Parts: sequence; structure tokens; C-alpha cells
Amino acid sequence: MSKISKLFKGSSSSGSSSSSSSKSKHHRSKGGPSPQEAIHRLRETEEMLTKKQEYLEKRIEQEIATAKKHGTKNKRAALQALKRKKRLEQQLTQIDGTLSTIEFQREALENSHTNTEVLKNMGFAANAMKQVHQNMDVDKIDDLMQDITEQQDVAREISEAISGPFGEQFDEDELLAELEELEQEDLEESMKSMGGLPSVPSSKLPSSRPSRATTKKRVEDDDDMRMLESWGT
Repeated sequence: MSKISKLFKGSSSSGSSSSSSSKSKHHRSKGGPSPQEAIHRLRETEEMLTKKQEYLEKRIEQEIATAKKHGTKNKRAALQALKRKKRLEQQLTQIDGTLSTIEFQREALENSHTNTEVLKNMGFAANAMKQVHQNMDVDKIDDLMQDITEQQDVAREISEAISGPFGEQFDEDELLAELEELEQEDLEESMKSMGGLPSVPSSKLPSSRPSRATTKKRVEDDDDMRMLESWGT
């Protein structure tokens, strides 16, 4: 076999292998990861970046301490430490932004997964309710409710008939009027036994309080007596 044929054979075999691998990758991507798996990987990424963040913060503190240590004694070493601090701070800023993006993506995925589960359960409940209602007829339910209402009316009539009074019926107003007549007769008889009511005097009774004219006359008589006594003395 010539080298050219070997070359084309190798290229064809490599092409077939690459096409098969791409097909397998496409097949995996078509199925896609589950929401739980994606959320779990995002949480792992967050934990990794958080640890890297803590490491960078410690390194920045170390570089600040190094710059303070050298100060003006070794400016070159102090400047190098400050430059490393600046680079670490840039990395820390980038990690902060990445964490914010991942956190937003994870929350959106969690909300989508929750909404999907809620809709799935609502659909399941709707199907169950539909299956229950398949054996129900609205007309039969109306007839049943009418029968229940009629039976309740019959039961109420029976209760009223059973609880009603038996025997003769009397008018309560007539009984009260008769009772008042009896009480009046009893009162008259008791007054007769006591000799009746005392007679009212015909003459006018004297007034207990003296009249205004009598009082005035008494005052004038007292004044006259005082005047005579003063003359006698």
C-alpha cells in the first residue's frame, strides 16, 4: 500500500472517529443535564470560587504586611509587594463578578425547576380531578339535591307534627281576661270584709301652714310690744 493511500485511509478513519465522537457528544447534549445536577454543579463552583476568594484576601493581607515591613528601607521590595496586591485585588474583583453571575443563574434555575414541579403537580391534580368527574353526571346530581331537599321538608313537617300540642286548644287572651275578672272579684270581697273604704270628710281641713297675712300680723304685734316696753322704761 502506498503512502498516499495510507494517508487517505488514516484521514478517513480519523474523520469517522471524529464524526462518531461528535454524534455521541450531540446525543449527550440533546438529553442535557437534569436541573438538580446543574444546580449541584453551580453550588460546587460557588464553593470553589469562595475558597479562592478567601485565599486571595489572605494573600492581599500578606502583601500589605510585606510592603509595610520594607517601607522606605527597601522601596523596590515594597513596590513589588504593592504590585502583587493590585493584581490580587483585580482577581478578587473578577471573582466577585463571577460569583454574582453564578448566583443569579443558580437562583433562576432553581425558580424554573420549582415552577416546573408546580405545574407538573397541578397537571397531575387536574387529571385526577378529571378522572373523578368522569363518573359524575350533573343532571343526576341535580336530581339528587332535589330529592334531599324534599326529604328535608318531609322531615321538618314530621317534626312539627310530633312536637305540636295534643287535646283541646284555648284562646290565651280569653283566659287572661277571665283571670283579671277573678282578681277584681277577690279584691271587692276583701274590701267588703274590711268594712269598706273610709269616708272622705266634707269640710275643708285646716291648713298646717299659717297664711301670709297671719304671719304679717304677728310681726306687727311684736313690734308694737317692743315699742311699748321701750316707752315704759
